[in-house]
Amino acid sequence: EPFVADEYIERLAWRTPGGGSRGGEAFDPKRLLEEFVNHIQELQVMDERIQRKVEKLEQQCQKEAKEFAKKVQELQKSNQVAFQHFQELDEHISYVATKVCHLGDQLEGVNTPRQRAVEAQKLMKYFNEFLDGELKSDVFTNSEKIKEAADIIQKLHLIAQELPFDRLMDFCCYLLSFPGKYHDLECQLIQEFTGAQRRGEISRMREVAAVLLHFKGYSHCVDVYIKQCQEGAFLRNDIFEDAAILCQRVNKQVGEVFSNPETVLAKLIQNIFEVKLQSYVKDQLEEHRKSDAEQYLKNLYDLYTRTTNLSSKLMEFNLGTDKQTFLSKLIKSIFISYLENYIEVEIGYLKSRSAMILQRYYDSKNHQKRSIGTGGIQDLKERIRQRTNLPLGPSIDTHGETFLSQEVVVNLLQETKQAFERCHRLSDPSDLPKNAFRIFSMLVEFLCTEHIDYALETGLAGIPSSDSKNANLYFLDVVHQANTIFHLFDKQFNDHLMPLISSSPKLSECLQKKKDIIEQMEVKLDMGIDRTLNCMIGQMKHILAAEQKKTDFKPEDENNVLIQYTNACVKVCGYVRKQVEKIRNSMDGKNVDTVLMELGVRFHRLIYEHLQQYSYSCMGGMLAICDVAEYRKCAKDFKIALVLQLFDTLHALCNLLVVAPDNLKQVCSGEQLANLDKNILHSFVQLRVDYRSARLARHFS
Repeated sequence: EPFVADEYIERLAWRTPGGGSRGGEAFDPKRLLEEFVNHIQELQVMDERIQRKVEKLEQQCQKEAKEFAKKVQELQKSNQVAFQHFQELDEHISYVATKVCHLGDQLEGVNTPRQRAVEAQKLMKYFNEFLDGELKSDVFTNSEKIKEAADIIQKLHLIAQELPFDRLMDFCCYLLSFPGKYHDLECQLIQEFTGAQRRGEISRMREVAAVLLHFKGYSHCVDVYIKQCQEGAFLRNDIFEDAAILCQRVNKQVGEVFSNPETVLAKLIQNIFEVKLQSYVKDQLEEHRKSDAEQYLKNLYDLYTRTTNLSSKLMEFNLGTDKQTFLSKLIKSIFISYLENYIEVEIGYLKSRSAMILQRYYDSKNHQKRSIGTGGIQDLKERIRQRTNLPLGPSIDTHGETFLSQEVVVNLLQETKQAFERCHRLSDPSDLPKNAFRIFSMLVEFLCTEHIDYALETGLAGIPSSDSKNANLYFLDVVHQANTIFHLFDKQFNDHLMPLISSSPKLSECLQKKKDIIEQMEVKLDMGIDRTLNCMIGQMKHILAAEQKKTDFKPEDENNVLIQYTNACVKVCGYVRKQVEKIRNSMDGKNVDTVLMELGVRFHRLIYEHLQQYSYSCMGGMLAICDVAEYRKCAKDFKIALVLQLFDTLHALCNLLVVAPDNLKQVCSGEQLANLDKNILHSFVQLRVDYRSARLARHFS
């Protein structure tokens, strides 16, 4: 523990009797001083003793340091001597190694010609046996040494090829004495390879393949290997999966057997594509090519997709330098005859299928589709209708049928979606935008023109005139369904067509075509909505004309009016609320506010003009104010600020019908009426039955 002087003194005083540290003892300073003096003397003696011991240890340490330094110097000298000896030994070893290498080169220079001479002697010996016409050597008679015999035959064959023509003829004459030996040996080797493959002896297959590598029949050996690999490999219904499994298995084995595994594997794949797959594809497609376009296109898309997926799996294997081009050529060789006229088949099928879907729908409705004329008179009628908004021709009773079907639309979009998917997969990249545009044109023709546009035309023709009584207005249902359908059409345009044409000039063409068809539909929708609003206002006019009585606002008994608002007001407000709800359900977004604003403005104009037709007594004016208050409450359902403001102003105008003559000027200068034209104010004041009284005329002037 660290030494602390205060604690040491405290402990010493505590141990000393009379030190005053223990309770109950008297403090004795003399005794404590004496104890301190004695303890100091003991510490001095201890210090001297420890100092002598330290000096002795220092001397001993200095002596040992000198001895250690002397020993280190001696070891360094010994190390230098050992290093010199090592250098001498290294130089000697290098000298001996040089001599050995030189001697080895000399021996090799002597041995190589000797080995060649021995091999030449053996070949001459075997050549003599051929000349004699009798093969006696064990290498030719022992079937187990077929490898050595093949090597000899191959070398003799190469020698024959290097001889001049005249000597070659003599040599051939000698070989004819034992005809077909080269060919027979090839056949034996191939049979040996075949047997080893069936037995699964990889090492034996590798040995025989290495021997055959120098023979002409090596390619035949590869063909035999490929043929046997496929035996029993295609027993299931899925030929593509079988092919992938076979190639994966052969890929593991071919490197252990052949010196050029990538060439052998590529040849196997080529054989599978050109024989197995091509035959399978032809059987699947030719069956439906002329009789069933739908099944033909489905099979073509499925087979092409599965073939390309198989190609992607085969890309994992080593097939040489440009395996992508190799596999693409194989796929093209199978499908070229089917892809050349693919888009014509696609368009023909899509056209007939779409026409059938539409016709089946109209047949289910027992509807004979009317032909919408073009050119000449029809164009003139269309221009007149757009400018005047007049119904040209007789109104058609559609019995509430919109002639729009989401089921039909979904079927058309589904057929087109599948066509886009097939187009993306089966079209050449250079033809893809053009083909996609043709499919889009079919969709526009049958969905937009033949279905939506026809429904709009029929809906327009079914809108009754504005003066019809109890007219049923179904055009808003057409608007609602057309809006929903177009959202689906726009989604398919963005999801399936745009990726196919986004980087081509066809993009602007498609966008323009889409814009044109939208504008064409919007014109007809706007026209139909406008005429529908006119019909709504016409219905309100009929209600007001039938229900509103002149006595409503000028009752015979002013003191006996029990109603809060007139019956005409109740029926009009009920009718308006239904139409507002129908408009909200039929449209979305800003279109709702736009149409409701237009209806609200027309509704206000109708009520304003309607009120101007009557004279108002004091109690009748109060009833008119109640009616307008109810109309204003109905206007709140529009949730349009302008409409509510118009009815607030109308309500303020109606106050002029009941206000006291002395207060007319004050009311007219109020916040809501101050900005109105004085003629409007005057026109309302004139509706009072007491207007002609001199007092009222004087106050208003």
